[in-house]
Amino acid sequence: MELIKIHDKTFEPYVSAQQLEEIAIRMADELYQDLQDTRPLFVAVLNGSFMFAADLIRHYKGECEISFVKLSSYQGTQTTGKVHELIGLSDSVEGRDVVILEDIIDTGNTLEEIYRIFAAHKVKSFRVATLFFKPEAYKKDFKIDYVGKPIPNRFIVGYGLDFDEVGRNLPQVYQLNTSITMTNLVLFGKPGAGKGTQAAFLKDKYNLVHISTGDIFRYNIKNETKLGKLAQSYIEKGDLVPDEVTIQMLQAEVEKNPNAEGFIFDGFPRTIAQAEALDAFLTSKGMRIHGTLALEADDEVLIKRIVERGKVSGRADDQDEEKIRNRFTEYNEKTAPLIAYYKAQGKYCAIDGIGTIEEITTRLSEAIDKIKSE
Repeated sequence: MELIKIHDKTFEPYVSAQQLEEIAIRMADELYQDLQDTRPLFVAVLNGSFMFAADLIRHYKGECEISFVKLSSYQGTQTTGKVHELIGLSDSVEGRDVVILEDIIDTGNTLEEIYRIFAAHKVKSFRVATLFFKPEAYKKDFKIDYVGKPIPNRFIVGYGLDFDEVGRNLPQVYQLNTSITMTNLVLFGKPGAGKGTQAAFLKDKYNLVHISTGDIFRYNIKNETKLGKLAQSYIEKGDLVPDEVTIQMLQAEVEKNPNAEGFIFDGFPRTIAQAEALDAFLTSKGMRIHGTLALEADDEVLIKRIVERGKVSGRADDQDEEKIRNRFTEYNEKTAPLIAYYKAQGKYCAIDGIGTIEEITTRLSEAIDKIKSE
């Protein structure tokens, strides 16, 4: 696999030049079937669509015209969420069959601006054709008439698409390769081991996204979602939330951060089944777990810590010692086997969880630095 580097990012091949040619031919045929009795005006959105527009027009069998508008909502690998109009439409489009040619539609912010531009023009018909479409990222309700290839919510470059203005001239499309630079960690330990506190420090130090099952549960519970209500019923009994509920919540959080430099999974996985599900999900995204950090501490010390925390937080599940011990029993029976699971993969690292916050952070940092260097 031929990897390329643009600025500080590494990219891997995603869509070949031959595949792009086949897409352009197919879309040109689809458009001709709908517009063969007219002379459509193709409006290409610069800068990204210039290669796609040229190839599609080259394969269009009927008479047509082409014009251009230029808008942008990207900075680096992230969409800014704000579209700035740089060059407006100068040609008259009144009474014309207009087809917008986009390189990629993700959030739909650029498309919304395009609809705004043409709302004041009395066009005969209005269609939108895009080479790539990210359904997971799309936030609008505007109609998209022709899609070349639906893709996951990942950053791509080449064939007109750029990364900070570089890469447009590549003849094929590449996707961001996260397997080389990404660091994904599992931080786990018994209840009260301080996972959340440590994750907050580590995510800033290593520029990682912190995914806490506790935070996800509380968000869903607070908003009384269906999954939140179900999770609450288990938490109140001191039981672990079933895998299928937890996994659905976690997958959504990962997919919200397609360009992350890595993740810290805090409180997940807790069982072998969850670990296997996490591995399968990450593999489907071209990712993997790089290391597992286990905070170890005596049960009685942790139970005392949880009770004291409950007095401050007011959380009901942290104030009933019987329920707390039930959680420890569940942990020992279901979660402890994860040690063997991750040891078999060579990814397990035990960390002494007793000491000051700073001391424990130092131990974790040393372990992460070793993982990143391997």
